[in-house]
Amino acid sequence: MSSLRNAIARRAHKERAQPEARKKFGLLEKHKDYVVRAKAFHRKEEIIGKLREKAAFRNPDEFYFKMINSRTVGGVHRPKPEANKYTEEELLLLKNKDMGYILQCIQSEKKKIEKLSSTLHELDTKRPNKHVYFAEDREEAKEIHSRLGECSNMPGFDNIPSRIKKKTASSYRELEERKQRLQKLEKLYGEMALQKELKKPGRKRKLREDEMVNPTSQPVYKWRAQRKR
Repeated sequence: MSSLRNAIARRAHKERAQPEARKKFGLLEKHKDYVVRAKAFHRKEEIIGKLREKAAFRNPDEFYFKMINSRTVGGVHRPKPEANKYTEEELLLLKNKDMGYILQCIQSEKKKIEKLSSTLHELDTKRPNKHVYFAEDREEAKEIHSRLGECSNMPGFDNIPSRIKKKTASSYRELEERKQRLQKLEKLYGEMALQKELKKPGRKRKLREDEMVNPTSQPVYKWRAQRKR
């Protein structure tokens, strides 16, 4: 009987849509949507109840330092901006460590550029033919000359496969990128070295353009001479 019941065509029941008069309220909420919304509402209600309970049983003598070390901005607690917690010596030590890392990167980039340049130079440079041939007479000289002419017509460096050409082009691009990176690192290292020198004690002033022997775009400082005991 169950097989016959399944063989009969049944009407496909569709979910009821939002009535035309209530189209402005959006889609009609189904039971599964109501369950999700109700669970979220009750979860928020429980959190608010627990917070109210904590506020009701709060200890009036309770104190912690964030009460005075923070302020409320738009209902959000924000800590006060801390002053620099490092001394001048500690800051100078941190600068030295950073400069050491930048210097290590510069040396590494220089080695990679040198290795890549030498490899590409070997690919581009054709080895000169310095072989010397000796002939007994004119006939043998003509024969050697004709043989050398046939060898020169053989495929050489010009007939390079496309795979090697693409690899060479990518190597040239990598070389150019590494050179640009090296320039940026050297500029950064120079700026960090200048900031390190400026932090050292002693009176100094920035030179004007008319005071410089070789004017540059970078700032130049002059320290006042001090007598060493």
